[in-house]
Amino acid sequence: MPTKKLKIVVTRKLPAPVELRMKELFDTSLNQDDHAFSHEELVEAVQTADVLVPTVTDRIDSRVLARAGDQLRLIAQFGAGVDNIDVQSAVQRGITVTNTPGVLTDDTADVTMALILAVPRRLHEGAQVMDQGRFDGWTPTWMMGRRLAGKRLGIIGMGRIGQAVARRAKAFGLQIHYHNRKPVSPRTEELLEATYWDSLDQMLARMDIVSINCPHTPATFHLMNARRIDLMKPEAFLINTARGEVIDEAALARALKSGKLAGAGLDVFEREPAVNEDLLGLPNVLLLPHMGSATIEGRTEMGEKVIINIKTFADGHRPPDRVIPAIL
Repeated sequence: MPTKKLKIVVTRKLPAPVELRMKELFDTSLNQDDHAFSHEELVEAVQTADVLVPTVTDRIDSRVLARAGDQLRLIAQFGAGVDNIDVQSAVQRGITVTNTPGVLTDDTADVTMALILAVPRRLHEGAQVMDQGRFDGWTPTWMMGRRLAGKRLGIIGMGRIGQAVARRAKAFGLQIHYHNRKPVSPRTEELLEATYWDSLDQMLARMDIVSINCPHTPATFHLMNARRIDLMKPEAFLINTARGEVIDEAALARALKSGKLAGAGLDVFEREPAVNEDLLGLPNVLLLPHMGSATIEGRTEMGEKVIINIKTFADGHRPPDRVIPAIL
């Protein structure tokens, strides 16, 4: 007798090779028009699926999980972050949660470095001038930015992505500093020539560029609040490719408008897809539409990890990327 295929519900459109493989392996329900699932659609999904495959745009909270059917045993997140999932509630209900870590390190670090290059050198402003036909010729004092070599880069969160950013930045002559829950290994510090700061406040006051590369947790919500933004030098730049909730966007907008901060590069936002209106149109801000992980290779590898997690679970083994709540 053939084994009954697992019922899989995928909440967003995934790369075509990933969807094709899922259809081959499982009884898969796909999101053909790529719309964002409503709360009601998420509830319907957890009531019918053996495995839910959500993304960071889906809020799988206790209200959704409370209505899950007994058949739901796995939430295989398409993404590294799981702050959109109430992992504790899921695990307490006997539902395993997995994610896709390590795949997007280089992709996200590349975009972080692109922002570190673009914002101090005002590349986005220059591109707008060309697009609008306002280039009247070179002059010695026009469109001047800041040199990178010799500047201090402060990295908040020295995990895989933070270290990848440090490697890239070091090649451009930036001095590497970082704040983390604990120092990285001495060997890593030596290779990156990185200086550890136990005090985030003290580090912020001395950096020329600050890059946020930490996850969003209750402890990091508005980590960069008005007080900490005010600690930064007026000629400093703030870069965020991690999670929008780490920055108080209203405080950031005030600092940028008043000249207390030289500029910012943001790929993530506090209330995505909404963007704080006070950030729109500012000449010293480069805004990107959450594209840090948007490579064909990266998204395909994410899908492959999801499939491996599902297959391993279905075979009765522990998935390689199981997420365990810290408090459990």
